[in-house]
Amino acid sequence: MMDLDLYNKQILQLAASIPRVGRLAAPDASATAHSRLCGSRITIDLKLNNDAITDYAQELRACVIGQAVASVVARVVVGLTIDEVDEGAGVLRAVLREKTLPPPGPWAGLEPFLPVADFGSRHSSALLPFEALQHAIAEVSPKRAGQRPAIVSIEQDSLT
Repeated sequence: MMDLDLYNKQILQLAASIPRVGRLAAPDASATAHSRLCGSRITIDLKLNNDAITDYAQELRACVIGQAVASVVARVVVGLTIDEVDEGAGVLRAVLREKTLPPPGPWAGLEPFLPVADFGSRHSSALLPFEALQHAIAEVSPKRAGQRPAIVSIEQDSLT
């Protein structure tokens, strides 16, 4: 039986309407993130101009939570800077760790994930889109050259 608090109507709607599905023809960077816990996987492609994301696409095989976060990311990421992407990762981590409401702005759409905070086993799925995105950014951004992405593999970074 599905836990209605975890799989709320907003999360189900987001998972059912994922934009930017597919692959870019000539991405500047690509990255894949995988959760060994649930088997979810996302591959993202992006184009970057200076510090701004100019195009984005994703291919995913993920649970409802992973799909819904990927949907939020895909809706807002084009036009954002890499610092704003890092901010989004931090916002989601705060939602999951502390049940902190997202601030107004591009990442306000992460609010439906507040109930996921109570389910530590779902955190890795929720963070996969950001993990892949930050790895791809680190691949091509001079600003991030030689730096480890802010989100590391969930298997190595316990959130609970």
